[in-house]
Amino acid sequence: MSEDRLITLAIHTYEKAVMLKTLLENEGVPVVLHNVNLTQPVVSSGVRVRIKEKDLPLSLRIVENADIFTNNENLPNSRQKIIVPIDFSDYSLKAAKIAFHLAKINNASIIFLHSFIDPFFNENIQLSNNPTYELELGDARKLLEKDINDEMSKFTTQIKKEIKLGEIPPIKFTTDIREGVPEDVITEYAKSSMPMLIVMGTRGAGKKEKELIGSVTAEVLDSCRVPVFSVPELSSIKSINDIKQVLFFSNLDQDDIIALDSLHRLFPDCHLHITLIQIIDKKRNITNNNAINALLSYCQKNFSNHSFSTEIFKPQNILIEFKTIEKERNYNLIIVPNKKKNIFARLFNPSLAHRILFNADIPMMVIPV
Repeated sequence: MSEDRLITLAIHTYEKAVMLKTLLENEGVPVVLHNVNLTQPVVSSGVRVRIKEKDLPLSLRIVENADIFTNNENLPNSRQKIIVPIDFSDYSLKAAKIAFHLAKINNASIIFLHSFIDPFFNENIQLSNNPTYELELGDARKLLEKDINDEMSKFTTQIKKEIKLGEIPPIKFTTDIREGVPEDVITEYAKSSMPMLIVMGTRGAGKKEKELIGSVTAEVLDSCRVPVFSVPELSSIKSINDIKQVLFFSNLDQDDIIALDSLHRLFPDCHLHITLIQIIDKKRNITNNNAINALLSYCQKNFSNHSFSTEIFKPQNILIEFKTIEKERNYNLIIVPNKKKNIFARLFNPSLAHRILFNADIPMMVIPV
């Protein structure tokens, strides 16, 4: 293959050839048009769109997914949406990549959601008769909005680059920027758009311990009634195919069935080995063998594409036993069915989801039940 040899990618009318040329060149692919009637280019037919031979794989990916690279903001009006809150960090990008793989196997689209708090809000509500003061605040606000839009543009450019390189699936996505406290914006956005899933990037366990209070992800886990898939920055998984071993913390009630069904629907064609964790009754210090066996039997019958086993954890040693089993079996995903608590219960008795969130570098899906 001669890298500089020109080959014909497509033959179109002049108008369509120019559109294709613009699309490819916007993504860094040089294009030459041949057979153009120079005296009347508009009426040219049979115009050849020619590219370098080395650019063929990239060009085909761009052409086959033109709706992504032409910034089409219209997404299908269905529940099959995945919201990805982003702050333009590296771990946001990592979560976004996982979201694209999840979207592919669920035929879903992606919404990148960024929220911000106007640092000039307090000054704006003060009374002032100084026009210059108000003008300066207005200019600062415009500058802030420009910076955010520039960051979003850089982020989506990186996503498109990953698609062009074939690193992530070509999934339709759009962006939305909202003003407000991040956890509140995410929760309200989820209420109005009803997505199938929220995918969030998080810091590594060591860094998260320093932000126990005020973690956006932790707040969303508590308040949002949509499954939340958290991806730690130090997680080793790069795609859904890396998820093989799943740790499922059981409530030993019908809520487990709801959570397991959600897991099954999210990974419809994957084979997972799921370890059902029974936590010993804290007050009576006993196990409920009948319940766990009944759950195991139900799973084997109704989720036959997955395999199952069981383990027992003591309530006072959950994190210790979790760390031990994590090293032994190399789990790739943790599932926690999460019952809604009021604010006082959350403050004085943090949920299992919280404790794992701040102590593990394994992706976790928290399913509201």
